[in-house]
Amino acid sequence: MSTTTQPETSAPFDVVELAKLASAIFRELPGGAQPPAGLGGAQPQLPAAAPVTSLAGLGPPAGGPPPLGGAGVTAPLPGTFPDFAPHSLGVPSSPPTGGLPGNAPQPGFSLDNIPPLLASLPNEVELHALLAPLLKSPAPAPQPGAVPGGLSGLPAQTTPQAPTYYFVDDNFGTTPQIPASAHPAFNAESVARDFPILSERVNGKKLVWLDNAATTQKPRAVIERLKYFYEHENSNIHRAAHELAARSTDAYEKARETVRRFIHAGSVEEIVFVRGATEGINLVAQSWGKKHIRADDEIIVTNLEHHANIVPWQMLCSESGAKLRVVPVDDSGQVLLNEYEKLLNDRTKLVAFTHVSNALGTVTPAKTMIDLAHRYGAKVLLDGAQSISHMPVDVQALDADWFIFSGHKVFGPTGIGAVYGKKAILDDSPPWQGGGNMIRDVTFEKTEYQPAPFKFEAGTGNIADAVGLGAALEYLERIGMENVAAHEHALIEYATKLLTPIPGLRIIGTATEKAGVISFVLNGIPAESVGKALNEEGIAVRSGHHCAQPILRRFGVEATVRPSFALYNTFADIDALATAVRRIAAGTVG
Repeated sequence: MSTTTQPETSAPFDVVELAKLASAIFRELPGGAQPPAGLGGAQPQLPAAAPVTSLAGLGPPAGGPPPLGGAGVTAPLPGTFPDFAPHSLGVPSSPPTGGLPGNAPQPGFSLDNIPPLLASLPNEVELHALLAPLLKSPAPAPQPGAVPGGLSGLPAQTTPQAPTYYFVDDNFGTTPQIPASAHPAFNAESVARDFPILSERVNGKKLVWLDNAATTQKPRAVIERLKYFYEHENSNIHRAAHELAARSTDAYEKARETVRRFIHAGSVEEIVFVRGATEGINLVAQSWGKKHIRADDEIIVTNLEHHANIVPWQMLCSESGAKLRVVPVDDSGQVLLNEYEKLLNDRTKLVAFTHVSNALGTVTPAKTMIDLAHRYGAKVLLDGAQSISHMPVDVQALDADWFIFSGHKVFGPTGIGAVYGKKAILDDSPPWQGGGNMIRDVTFEKTEYQPAPFKFEAGTGNIADAVGLGAALEYLERIGMENVAAHEHALIEYATKLLTPIPGLRIIGTATEKAGVISFVLNGIPAESVGKALNEEGIAVRSGHHCAQPILRRFGVEATVRPSFALYNTFADIDALATAVRRIAAGTVG
């Protein structure tokens, strides 16, 4: 097993000194100057009257970093893998005026100044780039009075270290306590700086990425985690006694635990890694479904479903003789609960439905639907591909029998996803693929399988991207899914307000509860033409049927334009979209 040297966890940090030092690094190093005195040299001196606070919470939390949106800022210690804290968490994009730490101390400095001071710090990419050259040199001897384990004694880097995670509590320590009003709030402009691709230019204009329902962009924390894996951990898992196998196995299983924690599952034995939501649904159909679905049984889906939650059940019904029943929706695109309950009966064996519609953004009444299905003894599969990145998910509170999602929809890599299944159900389900890793013993007469989840992970899995998925979920934990949901709700309301008055524009799907998506058509202009015209303005949206043809046909259309939102989208992005759509509708673009 790989080991990581842990720093002193009780050593106090001086917030003012830290802000001062980071500002000095940011100011001096890009121009080629030598490292400022604060790095291993004389400590910056504060006036005796300047208040000092302690970062007493600095240290590795048991079980990894807590959710932030209520629980703390993640900050890596220099010299460890940079599992970056989101620079965003409310830090403004421009520095304050009137001088920064690192110059002569400002008269009257107090803890109330800390939030604007933090605004002057470099973002995680810049700070990492600036510190990297320093970390390659042996640390100088700590100066008298230097803080043990602090920035004055950077550790020498001789061998690669496994990732170590650190956090600061909500109040930046407790002696003295910073007022709650000083805690940084969510700030989408700053979040966007964590995503390198968002600095791209398309057709000479800054990229506005509004195709998040198709795939989300990746924060540097995920990109760097993948890089670290391939540079320091790459190996097959579970099977070898050497060091890299141990590192790789640790990283893979840590990612499984992160998935468990993120969706509030009861055990890592309930988390199966798959290539994505489509494979996850097929796993359930071909495993549990083939064992339990018989002729004249019934499977219920809704009119909102993605093709991936229709076709596997059609295939199973064709093979077994079962019947597929469909729950209708009203004119807003919401499930008709009274019609749903009429479909439930003692022949209903499975209900499979989406948590959030990828085509309309409708948030279904999942808990109510799950409870109703369970009254009739049916199992429930909840497709979480579109909900996982938009709202908090608690699979135990929902009581779904399966919850399935894709990594690339939640700021992780492509080719990875997860199936949550209740342990008793996974134990009862046979493997659906055979091969290495999922076996306990093989003879030519019989094979004994590993227990869940391993019996569903045949062959060499997507190890690196599972680790990347874990990094994406940790990133979201630090931001706080409640913050994400609130921000996106505001985006949806704002976009609806701006788009609705545009002449000839019709929004498809107007349910009261929506997440992340607005789907619309423009009279007389094909959806594909609208998408192409928006691309000329640097705005990426999806145009087409979104692999959800039945629900679009319910509203009498074959294709829509679908801008879809994520945590890094801003009101300025919505302004750009609305301005461009208004010009397209007027015939002045495209």
